[in-house]
Amino acid sequence: MSELLLASLIFIAAVLYSSVGHGGASGYLAAMALFGIEPAVMKPTALVLNIIVSAIATLKFYRSGCFNRSLCWQFALGSIPCAFLGGSIVVPTQNIGVNGSGVNDCNVYWQWFWRSLG
Repeated sequence: MSELLLASLIFIAAVLYSSVGHGGASGYLAAMALFGIEPAVMKPTALVLNIIVSAIATLKFYRSGCFNRSLCWQFALGSIPCAFLGGSIVVPTQNIGVNGSGVNDCNVYWQWFWRSLG
């Protein structure tokens, strides 16, 4: 049962984040942290999910004509070195868990969802 709930939370995070062109790694990490998944499993899982969801979102934006290649290259030139820099930072495992960022993202989406209905 908990696997189904975890999969549902990850799916919801993927749908919400991809709707605005993001991969959703913080949402995946928050969901996995809530279920006590080991950090050694969380990190590569979130990376793979992030790449898949980002690729799907990019493809959808490209097909709809909303993708600007020159603008993409400008962002890539700045973000790729920063991603390697961020990836080289070692975070102690006792600092990994429910730190509020992913949970806060879920709270913001939850409030947005209810406001959009009424």
